[in-house]
Amino acid sequence: MWLKKLNRIFLCLLPSALIACSTALEREQVDATDIHLQLGVRYLGLNNLPAAKENLEAALQSDSDSIPAHIAMAFLYEKLNKYDEARNQYDFALNLDPDNISLQNNFGRFLCDRREFDKGMALLTKASSNMLNESPWMALTNAGRCQMAMGDKPKAQNYFEKALQSNADYAPALLEMQRISYQNSDFKAAKDYSERYLAVAGQSPESLWLAIQTEAALGNDMLVKEYTALLLEKFPYSNEAKQIKSTQRPQ
Repeated sequence: MWLKKLNRIFLCLLPSALIACSTALEREQVDATDIHLQLGVRYLGLNNLPAAKENLEAALQSDSDSIPAHIAMAFLYEKLNKYDEARNQYDFALNLDPDNISLQNNFGRFLCDRREFDKGMALLTKASSNMLNESPWMALTNAGRCQMAMGDKPKAQNYFEKALQSNADYAPALLEMQRISYQNSDFKAAKDYSERYLAVAGQSPESLWLAIQTEAALGNDMLVKEYTALLLEKFPYSNEAKQIKSTQRPQ
C-alpha cells in the first residue's frame, strides 16, 4: 500500500521537477549566450578580432536566434572586410525580427556604405520614425551620412539637425555639423560645433583638423598653433597629422 502511495507522489512531483529542470537549463543557456556576447562585443571594441569571433560564435552556438549576436557578428565581418558574410548575418537577423530598431539602424547604415541607398534609407527611415525608438538620433545621423554619400548636403544637414534636436550632445552628429558648417564657410558655426564636440567627446584627428582650418579662417593664430600641437602630439600617425607635416618646412 505504501509503495502505491509513493509511486503516486513521485508521479505528481515528476512534472514539476521536469519543468524546474527545463527552466534551469534555459536560464543556463541564456546566461551562456549573454556572457559570450558581452565578451565578444568587448573584444570587438578592443579590436581583438580572433577573441571576438570565438566568443560570438559561442554565443550563436548557444542561441542561434540571438539578434544582438548576429549584429555583433556582422560588425566583426565588416571589420574583416568580409561584406558578403556581414550581409548574411544582417539578412538572417532581419528575417527573424523585421521590426527590430537596432537591426534596422545598423543594416541601413551598412547598405548605405555599400551604396545601396534606397534600401538603406528605407530601413533608417523606419528606425528613426518609430515612436518606440529610445535613441532616434543614431538612425537620423546615419540617414544624414547616407544623404551626404548621395550628394544631397541640404537633406543631410536636415537629418543631422534633427538628430541634435533629439540629443544635443550626440558627438557623431556634432562632428558632421562641424564639417558641413566649415564646408559652407560658416566658420562661427563650425567653431561652435567644434567646441560642443570637444566638450562631449574629446579630441579626434578629424575634429582637430577641422578646428585648425576653422580657426585659421577666423584668423585665430594662437588656437591654430594649439590645435596643431594637439593633433601632432596625440595622433602623430593619423592622415591629418601627415597632412600637417607635409606642409611644414624642415627645420
